[in-house]
Amino acid sequence: MPNSTAHRPRTPHSPRALAATLAWLRVCAVIGQLTTVLFVAQFLRLQIDEGALFAGIAALALFDVFVWWRLRQPWPLGETEVVMHLAVDSGVLCYLLYLTGGAANPFVTLYIIPIALAAMTLSPRHLAASVLIASLAYLIVLFYHAPLPDIAHRALAGANVDLFHRVDLHALGMTMNFVISAVLLGFFIWRLARDLSERETTVRRERERALRDEGILAIATQAAGTAHELNTPLSTIRTLVGELRREHPADSPLGEDLALLSGQAERCRNILRELVQIGSAQLNEQAQEQTLTEFVEDCGERFRLLRPAIDLEIRIITPVQMPPLRIVPALRHALLNVLNNAADASVQGGREKVELSASGTTADIFIEVRDYGLGLPSSVREAAGMRFVSAKRDGLGLGLVLTNATVERFQGTLRAIPAIGGGTTTCLSVPVASLTAAKLPRARASSSD
Repeated sequence: MPNSTAHRPRTPHSPRALAATLAWLRVCAVIGQLTTVLFVAQFLRLQIDEGALFAGIAALALFDVFVWWRLRQPWPLGETEVVMHLAVDSGVLCYLLYLTGGAANPFVTLYIIPIALAAMTLSPRHLAASVLIASLAYLIVLFYHAPLPDIAHRALAGANVDLFHRVDLHALGMTMNFVISAVLLGFFIWRLARDLSERETTVRRERERALRDEGILAIATQAAGTAHELNTPLSTIRTLVGELRREHPADSPLGEDLALLSGQAERCRNILRELVQIGSAQLNEQAQEQTLTEFVEDCGERFRLLRPAIDLEIRIITPVQMPPLRIVPALRHALLNVLNNAADASVQGGREKVELSASGTTADIFIEVRDYGLGLPSSVREAAGMRFVSAKRDGLGLGLVLTNATVERFQGTLRAIPAIGGGTTTCLSVPVASLTAAKLPRARASSSD
């Protein structure tokens, strides 16, 4: 069984990718050369050394078999080795051209193809070596070659069509060579342009992600400072309210208001304590081990306490083989953010209902939250999770941004798509491996609103 490391991802312009491309081109070259030799020898009846040509083509095919084997091995494949592959290709082509007219052969310009491919990948030093090898091969066939029979104007044997009765075979060869070169260069230049476009898209998304993370960090820093500053006035308020409650009985109207005020002040103080505890748990990577079912039901119970008026429907499909997950508070708050946003959207749409569905495989977990709101505008849906935008009139756009930052921390993805029948479905997917690792990735920002 081949080592799995042999199939590691490679960049579009890595030496290994170039070697694989050359291997495929070598397959095409073997087929094309065999077809050309048989056509010239059997159909055109030209006197060429078929045995020697077939031997050269066979050598190229055997080398290509070796290259395919080499590509499946885990050993690194560097630029020097790719140049050696190009040298073998140039040597075989030089041998074939030597037997078929040398530089007068219209297919001599095929030396340009590997140089064009090398220019896309190799360093200047290795590219110069490739150009030198191709140039030396061209000079060899320019001065040393076996002449071909006169093919300037030769009747095609067995041709009864007047249009092909007499044909310039050299011009025909030049036409075929032009078509081959145009197709190959067009394809690889198109692929290069596509790769550059994808790279620009990736760079743009990374820039947006960096700006988003900077914004989250600024908010987190401001929140930490605010929490620290609020602790003192909250203590003062609790002290004054306590003194006022002692002066006014609980059954009086003012006493009832003071009791409510005392409860709200205590609630604010508990929120600040919870904020500090969550931050400490994140820094210490404290995680709670839960199954997917337990995690989703836990989040559902927390959400029902937060929004008791919302009808939450939960559906869970999970395989028996799924291992327990290590859930950090940030991930739980990320899902609660999504549920809270869905509840707000459903209320705006006139329905107090949210659907939460979860499923999993041995590789990934999938969580979907569907609301029954008016739907997100396309501009907000495309920017959701990357920029501070919101479809709500009084929204800050923090919820999805913080949720997306948390999901990306676990190598997951977050998408918002229109739901069938109206509303929006927010889809989260997270690899199971990132939630079962011995050491969880460190947080870049808090995910609680």
